[in-house]
Amino acid sequence: MNRSCFFLIAFLFAGSILSAQTGPEVIVPAFDDSYSKTIKMLEAGETDINYRAFRESFIESEQFLVASAKYKQFDSLKKEMYRQMDKSDYPAIVKTTKGMLSIDYTSMLAHKILQQTYKAMGDSVNWKKYHDIEFGLLRSIVKNGDGKTCETAWPVIQIEEEYFILDMIDATFKKQSVDNSGGLCDKMEVKQDGKKKTYYFEVTKVFEGYKKFKKRE
Repeated sequence: MNRSCFFLIAFLFAGSILSAQTGPEVIVPAFDDSYSKTIKMLEAGETDINYRAFRESFIESEQFLVASAKYKQFDSLKKEMYRQMDKSDYPAIVKTTKGMLSIDYTSMLAHKILQQTYKAMGDSVNWKKYHDIEFGLLRSIVKNGDGKTCETAWPVIQIEEEYFILDMIDATFKKQSVDNSGGLCDKMEVKQDGKKKTYYFEVTKVFEGYKKFKKRE
């Protein structure tokens, strides 16, 4: 093998490794606000942040309106993600979940599937990063109450967070209603461990998001 041919092969091989290591990236919103700046920090591996403030900054960001307008695209990506999971197509899952996070970085579901995928791929660095973000987001909800009454409800910014938490605690949803006895809450009746139980989610921020979106329609 001549020298020039050897260097060409080496160059192409190195390029393929770099491409595999880099992979798809989360697109950070181009808004100069707290939400966008925090995503840059998280993507850089700086995961020790105030996750409740981060989640609430999403409602305040212009990206919330972008995400609201892209809800069909987000749902389509989520469906595609489940199809890819059935095939264990790890590179495709990474691409799809990062597409979801490019729309809504507060999605605990996307972080959960992404970190589990990186774990299966043996990528310990990215596994830890997205694992820490997922549980940082989750703890920012469940550590602010016990969910047993409206007064001690778990504070959410989106309805999707309610269903994610119910799924995490193996609770099967049965019925939803609004409770105003100690604030503004979703009362979620479920079946858990074979028993009927009720959990409460504080939804003031959810309605703030609705109002913001309606004003811009």
